[in-house]
Amino acid sequence: MSADIIDGNKTASLIRAELAEEITRLKERDNIVPGLAVVLVGENPASQVYVRMKNKSCREIGIYSEQHNLKAQTSETELLALIDKLNEDPKIHGILIQLPLPDHIDENKILYRIIPEKDVDGFHPVNLGKMLIGKPGFLPCTPFGIQKLLIHAGVQIEGSHVVVVGRSNIVGKPIANMLLQKAAGANATVTVCHSRSRDLPAITRQADILIAAIGRPEMITADMVKEGAVVIDVGINRIDDPNSKRGYRLVGDVKFDEVAAKCKAITPVPGGVGPMTITMLLYNTLQSARNSLSG
Repeated sequence: MSADIIDGNKTASLIRAELAEEITRLKERDNIVPGLAVVLVGENPASQVYVRMKNKSCREIGIYSEQHNLKAQTSETELLALIDKLNEDPKIHGILIQLPLPDHIDENKILYRIIPEKDVDGFHPVNLGKMLIGKPGFLPCTPFGIQKLLIHAGVQIEGSHVVVVGRSNIVGKPIANMLLQKAAGANATVTVCHSRSRDLPAITRQADILIAAIGRPEMITADMVKEGAVVIDVGINRIDDPNSKRGYRLVGDVKFDEVAAKCKAITPVPGGVGPMTITMLLYNTLQSARNSLSG
């Protein structure tokens, strides 16, 4: 068996083209430009790259983007004051705090200060609570991207057994809940397992759809996957590679080559889930701008 590759770049491009058209209509019809504010504290190189990518993506589809670069020594009080200002700014529809934050700043305190109406990352307890009970709100971007990928790839979610490996608040718990909902693109039977689960391979082999989000390089091997399963690899890990020009290469949580030979479809790393995360951030920002019309 040779697995189909679920191309995140291609799916993201299709969705972004639709968003760009809707943004153009929103500007012409309602004179509203969706606006996203990105806040970066410190000079973490990976965070700087992510922020540049987000700003570039905004510009490409017509979202107004502004970046706030703060020194690593910025106090929690100063950061909270900036968030308060952005909460009140009518041209800003979404606020994104680039993580991780410096150790002296309480991450939850910062994220919870963003009003739920501008929480386009979907991390505020109000939005997470709405997700839990199946009410409209902003969904966390990576799980939302996974669900969209599955739908665009034509994967049968309803009635399938989904096994999620990983229980983080950012990916594992939300995607399990989203696919469990009594709704389109969901209605799955969901099992969540993790590093403390007994006989993990026996659980993962039951999956029609296996979602690996545990943050361990190439942990999921062929013997852990059922023949004909669909595998979504959320992991992105840097491992040493002396043969690479950079001295390292990026791999997922799945041992790609051997699992791809056994499964029905699989996401690559990079180029799978990653492009979808930023795309759903753009989607949520547009939705927030739409919501402001009725607010």
